[in-house]
Amino acid sequence: MQVSGQIAEIQPPPITEVKSWLAGRTFPAEKPLIDLCQAVPGYPPPTELIEHLKQSLDDPLTFKYSPDEGLHEVREAVCNWYQRYYHGSPTPEQLCLTIGASQAFWLAITSLCLPGDEVIVQLPAYFDHPMGLQSLGIKPVYAPFDPETAGQPNLETINNLISPKTKAILLVTPSNPTGAIIPPAQITALFELAQARNISLILDETYNAFIGSSPHQLFNRPDWTDNFIQISSFGKTFALTGLRCGALIAAEDFIQQTLKIQDSMVVCQPRPTQLALEFGCRHLDDWVTKNGTMMWQRHNQFKATFLAAKTDFELTASGSFFAWVKHPWGTLTGRQAARKLVDEANLICLPGEAFGPGLEPYLRLAFGNIDVTQIPEAVARFQLIQSA
Repeated sequence: MQVSGQIAEIQPPPITEVKSWLAGRTFPAEKPLIDLCQAVPGYPPPTELIEHLKQSLDDPLTFKYSPDEGLHEVREAVCNWYQRYYHGSPTPEQLCLTIGASQAFWLAITSLCLPGDEVIVQLPAYFDHPMGLQSLGIKPVYAPFDPETAGQPNLETINNLISPKTKAILLVTPSNPTGAIIPPAQITALFELAQARNISLILDETYNAFIGSSPHQLFNRPDWTDNFIQISSFGKTFALTGLRCGALIAAEDFIQQTLKIQDSMVVCQPRPTQLALEFGCRHLDDWVTKNGTMMWQRHNQFKATFLAAKTDFELTASGSFFAWVKHPWGTLTGRQAARKLVDEANLICLPGEAFGPGLEPYLRLAFGNIDVTQIPEAVARFQLIQSA
């Protein structure tokens, strides 16, 4: 069967690819597989949320469509959550509930861009973003990765990349894959750059609940709707990754345009997901804060243990869910280095080049799947494997 050449040129899904390397393998009890591949919370949703969903199954409405943008009461609860976390909030009319942050990204990009347009993407980039842009015939224009700044966006560099074809600056904060957080003042400066150049600033803030403070002040600005689009996810926030729980936030007239795509793509976010989201936003602030603290403690222990081990691997950047490390094998690509870790250390992680061109020296480690008791053994695997 013929496949579009545009699609054929896109890299395969990196997590699927890496996990395929495990096919047919077994791992001994004395050296089990350590999974640093996927950023999934290792803890389940709280019991009260699960019970709330169980009770909802008796209501026939649970199995019906909702409005394309989602139930008003759910969007209202999300806006109230934003008020508490950002000290500023969109209105329900400025919010569309989506099937994960990935679908929110597609709604934003397909509403904003035409084939041949350009979007500036900071390296290292969350891999789904370039994959989505390329599949739509939109050119990702990469802002280079600077290890000295842990890949933080540089205002002058981004300004110089803007062309007449540029429609948006696309950033992820906290970064996936580095974990680095863009400071609020820098986000304000990037927003004002987007304003000055009449383009959009798109922030993917999937991990916004794991910062410990307000991520930025854009929602306090009366002009935020002119040039700001937020991609949001509550899958990590409330441990609902399998329910695909996201949102798109933008100007009301922009949201109205995205509903044309929403209706033809998925109609609406499933009601069970909406019910879980509403419950989480109304009742789980303390639970979310506790998990955020736990993830930072896990990060701090991982970082301290990794640095103390003095391995051949260089920790370049890290955050609550991720570590971005430079591997010691100058002759190997990231995929070859990641495969070497699978074969010799029984450990899986993602290759750097999955996150953009020129990143072959790096690996992404995700420690959502492991708890603090597994950290020493995970770090020991890096100590044992020697430079090629």
